[in-house]
Parts: sequence; C-alpha cells; structure tokens
Amino acid sequence: MAKKSIIPGKANSYNWTFASIGGVTRVTINSGEDIAHLGELDQKLWTVLSCPVKGLEFDAETLRLMDTDNDGKIRVNEVVAASQWLCGTLKNPDRILDGADHIALADLSEGDDGAAVCSAAQRILQRKGVEVAEISMADVAEAKAAFDEKVKAKDDTTAAAVDERPYGDNTDDAIAAIGALKEKVADYFMRCKLIAFDENCAEAVDVSVEKIQAISEMNLATCSDKIADYPLARPNKEMRLTMGAGINPAWQAAFDKAKSLVLTVDYPEADSIDEAQWNAVCSKLDAYVASLADDKSAKVESFDKETAEEDADIKLVDKFLHLYRDFYKLLKNYVTFSDFYTRDNSKLAVFQCGKLYIDQRCLDLCVRVEDMGKQTESASFSGLYLVYCHCKSKVKAAEMDIVAAMTDGDVEDLRVGKNAVFYDRSGQDWDATVTKIVDNPISVRQAFWAPYKKLWKFITDKINKNAAEKEAKQMDNLTAKADTATNNIGTVPPAEGAAAPAADAAKKTPFDIAKFAGIFAAIGLALGALAAALAGLGSFLFAKWYNSILLLLIIIVVVSGPSMFIAWTKLRRRNLGPVLNANGWAINAQVRINTAFGATLTSLAKYPLVTVPDPYADKKMAWWKKCLITLVVLGGIFCALYFTNTLKYVGLPFKKEQPEAVEQPAEVTTGATPAPAPAEEPAPAAE
Repeated sequence: MAKKSIIPGKANSYNWTFASIGGVTRVTINSGEDIAHLGELDQKLWTVLSCPVKGLEFDAETLRLMDTDNDGKIRVNEVVAASQWLCGTLKNPDRILDGADHIALADLSEGDDGAAVCSAAQRILQRKGVEVAEISMADVAEAKAAFDEKVKAKDDTTAAAVDERPYGDNTDDAIAAIGALKEKVADYFMRCKLIAFDENCAEAVDVSVEKIQAISEMNLATCSDKIADYPLARPNKEMRLTMGAGINPAWQAAFDKAKSLVLTVDYPEADSIDEAQWNAVCSKLDAYVASLADDKSAKVESFDKETAEEDADIKLVDKFLHLYRDFYKLLKNYVTFSDFYTRDNSKLAVFQCGKLYIDQRCLDLCVRVEDMGKQTESASFSGLYLVYCHCKSKVKAAEMDIVAAMTDGDVEDLRVGKNAVFYDRSGQDWDATVTKIVDNPISVRQAFWAPYKKLWKFITDKINKNAAEKEAKQMDNLTAKADTATNNIGTVPPAEGAAAPAADAAKKTPFDIAKFAGIFAAIGLALGALAAALAGLGSFLFAKWYNSILLLLIIIVVVSGPSMFIAWTKLRRRNLGPVLNANGWAINAQVRINTAFGATLTSLAKYPLVTVPDPYADKKMAWWKKCLITLVVLGGIFCALYFTNTLKYVGLPFKKEQPEAVEQPAEVTTGATPAPAPAEEPAPAAE
C-alpha cells in the first residue's frame, strides 16, 4: 500500500469555509473534520509556511515534538503529519478543539494509533496503582518523575554490595592508590632481580651520586619531577620493598596512602613486602574491578529491558497529550491568525510576548527580537511606528530585545534613551530602554497636525540657534575686551606726540551711498510688492463674507493635505509580516493592521474631570485684560488695513480719489498782468 502524501494542496475536494480576518480572506478551522483534511488545503492558502520553535509564547515541548527533523522550524508538512496522526488516535476529532490536558480512554480510537496510545496509558495507570478510565498530563508527569528516579538509582541497584568490596568503603580509594604505584613498584622489583642476578650491577641500577650532585646546588624542593625519576627505593638482592624509611621522597606521600589503605590491612605485622605479596594485592583489586564490570553489565541489560517499555509508554502518551492540548492553538496561529485578531487577553498570539508601558500608554503588540540586523533590513517595510527596546530583568537575571508597535496617540515625547517598563506574559516586570525608533504615521489626525508642529519646531529651533549664536558672540566680545583690559593694566601710555598705532592711523572708508542705492531700491520694490500682495489679499477677503473661510480651507488643504494623504495610504498598508519575517517566520499572507484594529492595540491614559482646584496651577489672566489685549490687537489690524487703504473695498477709504485736473495752455500777452485764476466753486451741500 502506497504511503499517503502529506504535502498539502494535492487534493481540493473538501469544502472549506472562509472568512475575512484582518482585512484578508482566510480559511477557517472550526471543526475536527477541518483538521482531518488539512492535507487537502492548498498551501497557497496557509497564513504561515514555517515558524521558529524558539522565542514563542507556546509550550516548548510541543514544538519539539512537532519538529520531527530537528531543524528548528515547524513547517507545513510537519503540521499536516501531526494532524493526521492526532485525528487517527481519536474517535471524534472535534475533541481537539477543547484543548484539554486529559482524555477518557474511551475517546481513543480502535485503530492502530489509538490502540497503541490506549494500551500505553493503561500500563502507566497500572504502574501507578490506580484504576481510572482517563489519563491526564499530571499522571504522565508523575510517571516520568518516577522513571527518572529509577534511572538515577540505577548505579546503586547494579553496584556490588558493601560487604563484597575488598576494602569496604575505602575500596575505590585503594584502587586509585595502588594504580598510581603499580608501574613504579614493578620497576623497583626488576632492579632487585638484576642485583640478585649480578651484584656488580648494583651501582648501575641504583641512583648514582653524580645525578644527585648535578642538582645539589639547585632548590631541591622544586626538583620533584627529576627526583621522581629515581627508583622508588634502593634496590637490594633480597628483593624486598621496605614499608618504613627509605622510600623516594617524591613518592613518599603516594606510598603512605597505599600503605594505610591496603598494605597495613593485608600485612599488618610486616615491615617489608616482596613481589609476590604486592602482586597478590594487585590481583585482588583487578579481580574485583573485572567482576564489578561484568555484574554491572548484566544488571544494566536487565534494567534496560525492564524500563524500555515504560520509557516508550511515557513518551507516546506524553506526545499525544501535548498535541491534544496545544494543536488547535497552534493552528489558530499558523493556518489562521484568529488569536491575533481576537482582542482577548486570554488568547494572545504566540508571537506576542507582553506589554510595554511608555509615555502614558500601553502597547499590547510586543514581539521578541531575535536578530536586530534582520529587523533593521525588513521591519521598515511594515509601515508601523515601531519602538525597539532593550529589556533587563534582575529577578530572572536575563536580557532581551523587543519591538513594540505604537498605533495610537502622539509621539512628541518619544526618543531614543527613554525608559519604560515591560511586562512579560507571566507578569514579570523588566526595565526597558528605547534603543531605536522606526517613524511612520500613526493616524490621519496626527498627520493633520504634523506639518504645523514641524514648522513650529523649525522656527523655535532657528530662534534658539540664533539666540545662542548671538549670546556666544557677545560673550566672546566681552571676554576679549576684558582680556585686553587686564593685559593693559600696568603698561606705560605712549609719550605725547608719539606715532599712533597703524590700526588707529588707518582712515575709515567713508560711507558711499551710491553702493547702497541698489539695495535700497530692491528693498523698496520688495516692500511695494508685499504691500500690493496684502492689498490684494485684503480685497479678496472682504469682497465676499465667505472668502476668509474659503482661504482658510485652502491653506489647510495645501499644508495638511499631502501629509494626510501619505498617512492614509501608509495606514492602509500597515503589515506585521515584515517584523515576523525578521524573526524567522515565513509569512504567506498579509497580517494587516488597519486603523480600527490598530486602535485596540494601544490604550491611552484617560483621566476623569478634576473638580478640586490646583493650588499650584498657573494663574489665569483677568477677563478685562484679555478683552483689552483683544481690542488692541484688533485695533492694530484695523489701522494697518485702513492706512494701507485696504478697506476701500468695503467703503472705508483712507484717501478719497480726486479727479485729475486738466492744465490749460497759458496765453502770452505783452505787458499785461495775467488775470487771477477763477475761484473754485464750493461743492454743493449734501441734502
């Protein structure tokens, strides 16, 4: 029978249901039947193609069990394989949606996989000594703890009994002490045999005077390595090793330890031993070591046979219960992102690591950063306003980096270096410091005011900069003058009639008005053009009552319109996918965060109406002062408009226009006095 394919998308006969989640159409997983047919879901319709096994708020053991190839990723084929195995163990796959940590044995199927899990569960309960019809993760945990204790005690159960040890509790130390001397003692007895063979070679096999004389002028306490090369003791033809004085000083401590642990135990009355007695000690210990190894090997083999089945049972049931409890939760964060788009604090997405409190707001969308370099490369494409923080916990003695998405409020007070507090999913607080900010629009409202705030900031910065430069220049002048004055104290003034310094003798260049005539003319033209523009603006404003409102709307559209349009387009494209991709996810569909959903991811501080007066509040200006200032300002504006003759369009001219006078040619008469000009007739009185 051919093995069933677990690569999704090979068949498409199952009727899937779809829903719009987060502005993107996604398949829904609402039943055990859906889970059983995951292998038929086209891989192009999966939200995620792979996710990492580390850095997630998810049970690490479940992820380890699903990562069958141990590559650190959970891939689609592994999810499909887990779904097929899990559904094969259950009579009703709908039970997977419960997410329970226990199951009744009657709910397991009668197929091969279900029967294997059921038999293993029954044996675990039998070893525990209980007769129940269900098994839970607590039962498996107890069985695992008992098994670990059994394995830990393996060495004690397979070791030889105390009374079988040749030197009791000192046997292990005795083996080490005799082993350290074994080669040196064998060398000693060989030298003794050579002397017994020929006494003339005694000097050759013994330590020579010349060797000792060669190091006699050195610090002998530092020559232990050289002295250790000499024989253990002075060899003799009797071929006996003394147990008293006469041992090489470099080996004295090791020999005394072997003597106290072994030699005095086996030969309490002897003052020396021969080679046979030494070999007897070595043989006894060697036999003990060999028998112990054989005994342990046999008992370990027996132990392994007894525990192999128990270990297999625990692993099988443990795998089943982990998948049975966590698999549906994984699907909601893998096939669909329903946990992310469900604004329920008990059902956060597996990549959400906690909450960040900063600048009078709480950011719910916080993701652990695994690689800051990859975040820098791809996170900017998300369109989100991102705040990167480095977090430290003294309680956990740990550090980590997070990125939080800010989706509501203003950002004027946010900056790199600002401190905040981060709470992980367990409620543990971390000290957080802003390390990087990726600037993107937060809302259309913020974009409306952004140009004016930037202009105000530019103006104030420019004023502050000019003021600082003037202050610095003034201080430089003052310090220069003070320095000059202090340097001239005590100097003799120049004699009367002496030549003045060259700098004082230099004549100042006289002011040449011709050079500035062009400048004055340009300034005059500019002022004239400005006055004409103001006059035209005034005529437009007062021509119709609604012109001023229309002009204000035009200014708003021109200034704020581009910023609002850019913000609107970016807000529509906000996508969490690039942030997750930088953490090792393979996101197959967009993870959009529109304005409505984004507003739920950031909560702002809301204060009630305060009725108690503030004793330290800034004093408000009296009403009559406000009225007076308003009248002065309005009067100034009126005067400016009136004296520039701008109000002539509303019937308030500054000067009445006079008709141009026509000059008459004068008659030339000789010797005649010119007649006086006729007097102007008075204007008719107004009726």
